[in-house]
Amino acid sequence: MRFFPLYTMWKRLFLSCLWLAGITVFAFTPDSISLLFVGDLMQHQPQIAAAKGAGGKYDYSDCFKHLANEIGKADLAIGNLEVTLGGKPYSGYPAFSAPDEFAESARNAGFDVLLTANNHCLDRGKKGLVRTLDILDSLRIIHTGTFRTNEERQAHYPLLIEKKGFRIVLLNYTYGTNGIAVSSPNVVNFIEEKHIYRDILKARLMRPDVIIACMHWGIEYNMLPEKYVRDLAKRMIGLGVDHVIGSHPHVIQPIEVWDDEATPDRHVVAYSLGNFISNMSRRNTDGGLMLKISLRKTAGITRLDKCSYAFVWTSRPVLSGKKNFEIYPSTYNSDTMRDIEKRKFFDYLALSRVFFRTYTKGIEEFFFDRKTSETFVELK
Repeated sequence: MRFFPLYTMWKRLFLSCLWLAGITVFAFTPDSISLLFVGDLMQHQPQIAAAKGAGGKYDYSDCFKHLANEIGKADLAIGNLEVTLGGKPYSGYPAFSAPDEFAESARNAGFDVLLTANNHCLDRGKKGLVRTLDILDSLRIIHTGTFRTNEERQAHYPLLIEKKGFRIVLLNYTYGTNGIAVSSPNVVNFIEEKHIYRDILKARLMRPDVIIACMHWGIEYNMLPEKYVRDLAKRMIGLGVDHVIGSHPHVIQPIEVWDDEATPDRHVVAYSLGNFISNMSRRNTDGGLMLKISLRKTAGITRLDKCSYAFVWTSRPVLSGKKNFEIYPSTYNSDTMRDIEKRKFFDYLALSRVFFRTYTKGIEEFFFDRKTSETFVELK
């Protein structure tokens, strides 16, 4: 301790000499990037009907308007597109085909990447799979998980995204396709461990800053992940995946932040982000999560800097009296709600917060102003 004042004196003298010599001193600031993940983007028949306007046009802008600032603020925003863009006739469950305007509005709201490997990706067969990718390409939305041909998969998978000096690899797999067989030459990424392991090794050769596996897995409506889901997450991280983000159960499941056993790294494992937007009304299915992950690079080493989540809830016209479905952040002004809408909204938030306080580890909720996206409370 007795040497500290002497060190400080010499440091100040050195900086003063540089200033007198006209040399500018820059403080070293590590690079950082923010990622935002959401759950299932769905289109049931009532949603399609609500979005239909004059002249057969579809307008989904109201759906995302309360979250667009927050989505757009992220350097990369990623969601699970759990519908096909298979063209007319449009339909909801059990064979989804949403209007192209749904994807266009998602892009306009700020989504950069849409994941396509899920159990509904073949709802319109070969034509639906291919048309979905064609529409996403025409909208310049990055996508991964399904492919027109094996050659396309070989050339573009694992998905490597380069942004702000970071090399980010995304993996995407589904447990199945509701019993619909894949038609040649199309390819769907299934959860087959030998293929996943091979893809992880290929991803590592890309020299990425981070590898994130987005998994469509689990059992619908189960609030806790199954043992095989937990075990697979551990095995993937053991092979070099940094973070694991899950979807499919249509309810939120715990998020855990794991300390790495061998390094200072930490790994985010989100078993299910629930529904981002849907017409599902069963308890716990009418909302979901937005997950923020911030990565920081220091001296060439990228690590998790911070992470947090926000609850979101989908209001339906039958509750709100509005024309369209709207996704509300947890900070939405409840004074503008109908009584029944308000009860459903607070019921979802209360149950979800109690559940997360019990089961979530190493991560806290964040809150933001829906108009400015200013984060006014964030716990670490």
